Amino acid sequence: MVCNTSQQAKISSPSPPVCPLGSAAQPFIPFWFTVEPQDTLAIRGNAAVLNCSAHSDAATPARIEWKKDGTFMSLVSDERRHILPDGSLFFTHVVHSKHNKPDEGTYQCVATIDNLGSISSRTARLSVAGMPRFASQPAPATVRLGDSQVMACEVNSDLVPFTRWEKDRQPLELSTRLVQLPSGALVISNATESDAGLYRCLVENVGSSKSSDEAQLQILPERKLEFLLQPVSVTKVVGASVLLPCVVTGYPAPHVRWMFGDKLLQESEGRVEVLGGGSLQIFNLTEEDAGVYTCMADNSNATIEAQAQLTVQVYPQFVKRPANIYAHESMDIVFECEVSGSPAPTVKWVKNGDAVIPSDYFKIIKEHNLQVLGLVKSDEGFYQCLAENDAGNIQSSAQLIILDHDVALPSFPPPSLTPNTTDHVTPGSGGVASPAGPTPSAPRDVVASLVSTRFIKLTWRPPAEPHGDELTYSVFYSQDGTSRERVVNTSRPGEMQVTIQNLMPDTKYRFRVVAHNSNGQGESSAALKVATQAEVQVPGPAPNLQAVSNTPTSVSLSWDKPLTGNGEIVTYKLYYTDKSVGNEQDVDIDGQSYTMTGLKKNTEYSFRVVANNKHGPGVSTEDVVVRTLSDVPSAPPQNLTLEVQNSKSIMLRWQPPPLNAQNGEITGYKIRYRKGSRRSEAAETTGGTQLNKLIDGLERGTEYSFRVSAMTVNGTGPATEWTTAETFESDLDESRVPDQPSSLHVRPLINSIVVSWTPPENQDIVVRGYTIGYGIGSPHAQTIKVDYKQRYYTIESLDPSSHYVITLKAFNNVGEGIPVYESAITRPQSVPDPTPMMPPVGVQASVLSHDTIKVTWADNSLPKNQKITDNRYYTVRWKTNIPANTKVKMANTTSLNHMVTGLKPNTLYEFSVMVTKGRRTSTWSMTAQGTTFETIPSSSPKDVTVVSKENKPRTIIVNWQPPSEANGKITGYIIYYSTDVNAEVHDWVIEPVVGNRLTHQIQELTLDTTYYFKIQARNSKGMGPMSEAVNFRTPKTESSDKMANDQGKRPLHTLSFNAGSAPPQLPPMLVCHLYISVLLCRKRAASKSSNGSHKYKGNSKDLKPPDLWIHHERLELKPMDKSPEPNPVMTETPIPRTSQDITPADSGLESNPHLQQRRNSYRGHESEDSMSTLAGRRGMRPKMMMPFDAQPPQPVISAHPIHSLDNHHHHYHMGSLASPTRSYLYHQGSGHSRPHACTTPISHLDRVDSTESVRNTPSSEPLPPATASSQASCPSEILADPEGSYHGSTTTEEEPSYSSNLPPHRSAHPHAHAHPLKSFAVPAIPATSHPSYESPALPSTPLLAQTGPPTHPHVVKTASIGTLGRTRTPMIVNVPNAPDVPETSKMLEDVDSSYEPDELTEEMAHLEGLMKDLNAITTAP
Repeated sequence: MVCNTSQQAKISSPSPPVCPLGSAAQPFIPFWFTVEPQDTLAIRGNAAVLNCSAHSDAATPARIEWKKDGTFMSLVSDERRHILPDGSLFFTHVVHSKHNKPDEGTYQCVATIDNLGSISSRTARLSVAGMPRFASQPAPATVRLGDSQVMACEVNSDLVPFTRWEKDRQPLELSTRLVQLPSGALVISNATESDAGLYRCLVENVGSSKSSDEAQLQILPERKLEFLLQPVSVTKVVGASVLLPCVVTGYPAPHVRWMFGDKLLQESEGRVEVLGGGSLQIFNLTEEDAGVYTCMADNSNATIEAQAQLTVQVYPQFVKRPANIYAHESMDIVFECEVSGSPAPTVKWVKNGDAVIPSDYFKIIKEHNLQVLGLVKSDEGFYQCLAENDAGNIQSSAQLIILDHDVALPSFPPPSLTPNTTDHVTPGSGGVASPAGPTPSAPRDVVASLVSTRFIKLTWRPPAEPHGDELTYSVFYSQDGTSRERVVNTSRPGEMQVTIQNLMPDTKYRFRVVAHNSNGQGESSAALKVATQAEVQVPGPAPNLQAVSNTPTSVSLSWDKPLTGNGEIVTYKLYYTDKSVGNEQDVDIDGQSYTMTGLKKNTEYSFRVVANNKHGPGVSTEDVVVRTLSDVPSAPPQNLTLEVQNSKSIMLRWQPPPLNAQNGEITGYKIRYRKGSRRSEAAETTGGTQLNKLIDGLERGTEYSFRVSAMTVNGTGPATEWTTAETFESDLDESRVPDQPSSLHVRPLINSIVVSWTPPENQDIVVRGYTIGYGIGSPHAQTIKVDYKQRYYTIESLDPSSHYVITLKAFNNVGEGIPVYESAITRPQSVPDPTPMMPPVGVQASVLSHDTIKVTWADNSLPKNQKITDNRYYTVRWKTNIPANTKVKMANTTSLNHMVTGLKPNTLYEFSVMVTKGRRTSTWSMTAQGTTFETIPSSSPKDVTVVSKENKPRTIIVNWQPPSEANGKITGYIIYYSTDVNAEVHDWVIEPVVGNRLTHQIQELTLDTTYYFKIQARNSKGMGPMSEAVNFRTPKTESSDKMANDQGKRPLHTLSFNAGSAPPQLPPMLVCHLYISVLLCRKRAASKSSNGSHKYKGNSKDLKPPDLWIHHERLELKPMDKSPEPNPVMTETPIPRTSQDITPADSGLESNPHLQQRRNSYRGHESEDSMSTLAGRRGMRPKMMMPFDAQPPQPVISAHPIHSLDNHHHHYHMGSLASPTRSYLYHQGSGHSRPHACTTPISHLDRVDSTESVRNTPSSEPLPPATASSQASCPSEILADPEGSYHGSTTTEEEPSYSSNLPPHRSAHPHAHAHPLKSFAVPAIPATSHPSYESPALPSTPLLAQTGPPTHPHVVKTASIGTLGRTRTPMIVNVPNAPDVPETSKMLEDVDSSYEPDELTEEMAHLEGLMKDLNAITTAP
């Protein structure tokens, strides 16, 4: 280092320089890069930046320059590249093409401080992304649940950061299970069902985007085990080789094992090998290899097995060969021949090369031996025994030599002679007989003393010349017609009788007897011919009965026809016996084979066959015993119990399936278990006799589920239900017994005692359960064991008024711990149980939908498992929190929950529950609340009215009321209007209204045009139904005289009553004028009806004039909830729509003489018949004057339409305009009450000839008459403006003002305003002097709806207000005080009186009756 100020500062040295003494050391200048450029991938055409900035404490800032590929860049005139203030190099757009790549390269940032030096940054490579190219794309693939799969997507290496994956065209969120490799490929591990779909990879944000092909990934479920190739039974010869195929498929991959019989087959190299993962090969077969081989495949989910029989054939071999024989004629001999082999060889005999055919004298006995009876000389020769099976054949021969009688047989008795022959060899057979003396003469008197069907007994007397003592005799016999004789010797010397056996029935035989003395054989007696008796022959036994089990439930049997039998076989009877039970059953069979089905599996059965002919059943065969094949068990193991050993192991114990469901020898048990609710399972197996298994290696504090299934050689049977147990959180001590339970409480009842306890205080010792002992005076009479989790128990069936001692002990595998004692006396029977039930707890209300709430609760008087075992039931009650609706509903249930349906949407309900058991009940539980969900409005907006805006005939105002069933907070309305009522909905013009406004202006309509309007309400759940169409016709011209030009726009006023106490008396003159005017209106309306031209859709002659007094007794002075009819007829009326809209008129109005004149200016032309009808219907007069204080304290937000009057019938109805939303007028001025009235004219009173067609609305019943009007003759200042406030002539039209001091609902202080009351309208004449004025543009509506269906498909309703059907006798009430309102000139407008005096006089005749009615009203309490 040098100490020269001109030298560059050393950057990296942190220590001061060491300089020679005497020179001044310059300090180091800190100078380094804060940001250095990084390798960057740029997009062609996009901007790019290489960051670089340097830090320095020098006075002059560092200057940044850039090098590209080692050369400084000149950026002075470069419009595309320039250096930013911090030193970074900025490219406005990167240029890159195949032959022009000016921006790609290596860049370096150089920072320079003048007079100090420069430093260079690291180099950074700017690469420009190429066009996206896919080297590989995803291909369709399948993956099994839990496996992994790779979806390939190989792009240019520089574009991997711009690669992303989509599944089903939606961005795929990567996770630890879904990983994108650096190559771009997607790895899906531990596949689930949700991974199935269409996958593709996309390269984006590199100028041009590109997507790969879409590939379908299918998720394969766990595949059940099945055999692709099963072993088949095969036969081989000893010494050969055999291959038993077994190929299994399934997922998870199965493990294949082989069983030989019931033992696991062990592989041995060079002789027994398993090939290809499953097939079995055995070399150099021996006879011991024959048997049943089972291929067993199992995985964690199932076990399948297949069996095959290996038959090993063995060549025949002689165990005993036939021997040479000497014999005399008439003797019986046997050639013995015993052979072995597999299968069992068949034996044939050959004599001198010719086959020996079995007959009466040549018989096969003991399977293979040849017996020859009654030898004759021609029987001599060579006899051969030929043995043959499928493996081969062998032969062996022996010779028979027949000696003359005078030649003695060899001294040793040949073993092949029959007993008769060997025991009684002719005397002197020891050598050659010598004629030493005379032989006996012939025996005498040979007779058949006993003759049967199968034997004959012969007797005789000795010869006349015996020539010796101790004679022996031989009896020779032959079947008549044959030369072959047989011989039978007497059993001892001197015996003179013999019984010949085994004869044929009904057959003639020849008998002769010869005596023997010491000198030899004597003379033969004469031949005696005797015939055996005939027999009624039933069939003999059916030979060759064979029984083979084909399936676990069937046995196939076959047999041959009996060899003996007299006549054809009619039927066979097969007898079979279940050896495990012992009762024999039978079945009739026609043929010689039968398959018995429906047998028990793996069970021994015995079978025998009896043939039947016409004589009856024959001889039975011997029993044949066969066992049905085994099968998989048909029932699960029994009594599975789990015992938690410690924190990592659980002991399982079980019993075998029922014996009749084992279906074979149980070879083992399979245990499957899983953790929690997981689907994956682990499996363990045990031996056939092992009935327990310890499962260890488990997680601590974890719940496991177990099930066990039994196995036979055929496979695995059904499993038990899942049984759960939870390992301990920590290993507890089980080297000693548990401590004493920490507490024991008893609560005696009449016939039971409730025992509750707490566990031992020492929680470190294992407690496996509790033992409860109890008894009268001693706790050892009865014991009960309960689970270690249980904390209470009810001892049932006890005696009343008895002293019981109760003991409780905790136990584990070591033994029982120290007991704790308690005693209790059960209650006497006669004392009723005063203890009330505990109310249910934990009541919860879960809202499920807009009309359903599920109520759940718990019952502390039930066991811990909350299982109901007695006859208790629960009562659920619920109600809304609306004070006006206090109705409570209830329902009973026997479960711990109840689904309450049919609720109102968007309504808060309260629920409580009580329990009842017998006569005991609980109190109501604590309440739970739930608010039903909102749903779309289920009714349309009500009281739709359309009025023309004053002085603006092209603008109309639509008013309405909210729907009765809003089902939620109304968030807006949609107004539809059209000139064609039949137009499709989408062709109507739409006017949206936001919020809960109830009025709306529509401007720029066409003059002299009928418009139709519908309104639809909206809440958060959607749109409700549309209202019925309301029609309105705009005026013809834009005349300023609205009263004369458009009668439909005149204000309608209501005659209001004071809502105070009893109404004061009105001036009699006013009352008189009021009623006379009503009658005159009726008169005039009736007189005009004769000339009216109305196009009714129904039959107009059916419409009767409505009576003034109909239904008046049903007038209810309270807000009403519902319109009395679903489809009310309406007319247009400019009436305020809510209670806020009505502002009381000026109190000075009463003294206005012009108004008084108007009140007296009713004009009518009432006919006499109408008046008589009126008088005739004055029947009952109920007491009407009820205090208005009795009304509900708050307004009900609903309004009800009424029928209008047509120009035929105009009736005055008290309260008929009392819409609940307008039935509350509030005192806002000072306190004195002054009566006043505003008469309401009828809009069409002066129409003589109406050309407007009138539509009426159908109804299921005639409607009560009600009045409204589309005109009013009160001054416009008293007009309730549709927009919500009263206007005089100076009121602006564009911005209707709302009354700010009228609340929408009842205030908190009921007396802050006047009481609510009804308002009604009085028909009056229009304020015009032209009674014949006609306005055909305005529609009118019939007062009474026709009964029956409508005749027009589109019934149009016209708007009106008021109440239907609930009217009573007219009553006089006070008009509420009105605040001071400045009068205008229009208020003082005079109205011309056009009544005729004679008309008035004509009606006075009925005034007396009216006044009586009036008195009844005003004096009513």
